[in-house]
Parts: sequence; C-alpha cells; structure tokens
Amino acid sequence: MGTFLDSLSFPARVRKDLGEVFLKKDKEPVFIQCKACNRRALKQDWQKNYYVCPVCGHYRAIGAYYRLSLILDKGTFKELNEGMEPKDPMKFPEYRDKLKVQSEKTGLPEAAVTATGKIGGHRVVTIVLDSRFFMGSMSSTVGEKVTRAVEYAMEKKLPLIIFSASGGARMQEGIFSLMQMAKTAAAIEEFNAAGGLYISFLTHPTTGGVTASFASLGDITLAEPGALIGFAGPRVIEQTIHKKLPKGFQRSEYLEAHGFVDRIVPRSEMRDTLIQLIELHA
Repeated sequence: MGTFLDSLSFPARVRKDLGEVFLKKDKEPVFIQCKACNRRALKQDWQKNYYVCPVCGHYRAIGAYYRLSLILDKGTFKELNEGMEPKDPMKFPEYRDKLKVQSEKTGLPEAAVTATGKIGGHRVVTIVLDSRFFMGSMSSTVGEKVTRAVEYAMEKKLPLIIFSASGGARMQEGIFSLMQMAKTAAAIEEFNAAGGLYISFLTHPTTGGVTASFASLGDITLAEPGALIGFAGPRVIEQTIHKKLPKGFQRSEYLEAHGFVDRIVPRSEMRDTLIQLIELHA
C-alpha cells in the first residue's frame, strides 16, 4: 500500500500528525473547540498544553509521531519495520477499501508505529498504537509489529516502552486478530524472562484484546489522566450484570486507587517520568 509519509522526515511526520490547521501561519486567530466541554481556546494554547484542553483538562487524541516527538531526544528517532502493510486474511468485504481510507486520513499504513530512539540519552524501543487508525485495533500486522519490536528490544537489551490506545481486536480479521493476544503476550514473557524493563503506558482508550494481553503485562504501568482502561466497555458490563457500575469505574484514577495502575502521569510529565524510571533501572 505505502503512504506519502514514506518519503517524509520525522519532523514532517510530526507536523502531519498535528493536522494542516496547525501548520499554517495564520493571520487570524485560530480556535479549537473541545469535544468534552465545548469551550473554545486558541490554537497556541492547545499547543503549549500538549493538546490537553486549557479549559477543562480533557485529553485530545494525538498521533503516534507527535507522541514520540514529546519523549525522544531530538534526532534519535529511527522507525522499525516501517514497510509492513495490513493483511486481509479473511477476504472481508470492503476491508481493503476501508484500510485505504484510514491510511489516507492518517498517513499511516497501520495502527502501530515501532521505533528506536533515545530518552535522556538512554536508547530505548518504543511502540505507539494510534487511535486514529481503526481505533488502534490490533490486526495481525499490528501484532507482528509489536512482537518484532519486543524481540528487537530483547536482542539489543534495551528498555521497552509501549503506549497503548485501542478499541480491541480488528473484527475484519477475526481469529487472526485474536491470535495476536497470545503471540504478543508470549513475546513479553520472553522479554521479561531475559530481564528486560517494560514500561506500559495506557492512554485513552485502552480496551479489548490489547488490555487482555501486552498492555497489562508491564513491569511498571503508567496511565494518562481520565483514560478508559478495561476489557469490555462499561455499557456492555452493565448490560451483562444488570447493575450500575461505581462512578469512574475503569478510568485510570479508579484503577490507580485499586492497584492496577502504578501512577497517573500527565502528558506534560511524560518524558521526565520515563527518564527517571529508565535511569533507576540502569
């Protein structure tokens, strides 16, 4: 399939992630409306606040390359397995057409970006699931990219950082998607047995098979504020058990209070927190 991103530098990919509205030098003020509080704020204020609403604190979804630009040392980004493209193992009707639409919308060939780089001078392997591409769902290609990146981190003895954001399995790939849960979990287990450091960073939303596999297996589990984290969504659970769930159930704050998440880390503190954890391990 390929995308025009193949020929772009990392800074250009970051700018693409931010959207054309963020690239232009506007003569008139540009406002962005928050989907949570419906209030508007200046584009510059959103940028300074790492695309967290300056009014209510709601976290706006961000692209994989922009997220990597927030944590990696300048000039150290190197993408892994960049040429891997989605498969259509079940010949699902209209799936290839939908993949093309997702790729044109995001500039990505798949929902996962895997890379090496340095954070505070420490070389790491990073994996980012991009919720803009089929809600970051785990296809067979996403599972393969994650597995290869984990194996690379194990071979090179590098810390592994995975930013999860997913709606679960890629329904158009059926059992081939579900098999990725076992494959990625097995890769993480081998990495763990080899003594590697794995930091799992959960963002909004992290659900389905991703939560039930590699996202929940970190040595240290971090989460962004307000992130929805769980296997099934709260509506499905309530319809199943016929009971009202506790307030804030499955949000990162609730999970931190109940020991599932080690620490909630605001986007502005993401890089410094990772540096601290990597240095402690080193």
